[in-house]
Order: sequence, then C-alpha cells, then structure tokens
Amino acid sequence: MMLLMRLYLYLQLMIVPFETLSEEAKVWIYPSSRKFYAQEIEPLKEKIESFLNDWLNATEAKLSYCVKYDRFIVFSSEEDVVVNNQDLDQQVSFILKLQEEYQIELLDKMNVSFKQGEFVQYKEVKEFKKLLKNKSVNSKTVVFDNLVQTKYDFENFWEVPITESWYNRFL
Repeated sequence: MMLLMRLYLYLQLMIVPFETLSEEAKVWIYPSSRKFYAQEIEPLKEKIESFLNDWLNATEAKLSYCVKYDRFIVFSSEEDVVVNNQDLDQQVSFILKLQEEYQIELLDKMNVSFKQGEFVQYKEVKEFKKLLKNKSVNSKTVVFDNLVQTKYDFENFWEVPITESWYNRFL
C-alpha cells in the first residue's frame, strides 16, 4: 500500500492536468491518420503516462498530455523544463512504437487535418488541394496547425479557418 501511495505521489508530481500548465508551456502535436477507436483510448493513455513518467527523469518537471478528438496526441511541458535533442529522440521513438502498434501514421505533419462537419479528416496535401479545387472544402473550413509550439498558440491558433493558417496559400 505504501508503494502505491509513493507511486501516486510521483505521478502527481510528474503529470499534471493540461489546463494547469502556463500559456508558455511547450507543445508537440502528433496527428493520427485515423481516429483512435473507443477501446484504444484508455490503453493509449496508459502508454502515454508510462512514457511520460520515464521520459525526462525529473520528478519536479511539469508534464502533461491530452488526446484531442480521439485523433491528436499532444505532449506538453512547462517552458522551464529542459528538453534536449536526446529527449526529443525518445519522444519520436515512442511515437514510432505507437505507429507500429496501432497501424497509423503520427509523424507526417505535412498532411492536412481539417474539420468536415463534426468529423476530423486527414488527407495528403495533394488530395486536400483537389478538395479545395472541387469546392468540397472552402476558405471557412477549419484546419489544424500541428506546428504550433506553445499552449497559448495551441489554444488560440491550432484550430483556425484556412484563411488564418499557412494553408491559405492553397486558396
């Protein structure tokens, strides 16, 4: 019981609710080529938490994550947490394992994720351009800018109409 209590305190120090992070917190977004199935979400979250608990070897680090729209894995750390190239390599290695396990693409940030009604779509840029040309999507279509780097930008500029994104050059 004491071991479980210590483990719980350790988790509390390490992983914090996403909404408690500062606006300057760093974010890394991994869009999935498909929606995670309902039965995959809890095991996925357990894997992410396990990874985060071992990731930076710092019990004082404030780390967080969220899975948005059952489709985007978002990691976050407070801005004062030092994340070096080796740490980023570990994160990418973890993402590669998830890709293999779930048979999905998570590392191609150049594909376009966008809303079509209540659904999130994921298309190659070439296909997305065709959708624009055919007027299946338009300037008001909401796209996801998975290159944002802070929590503030994530909350304010991650989901925007095409006209307010770098995709506007395709209009």
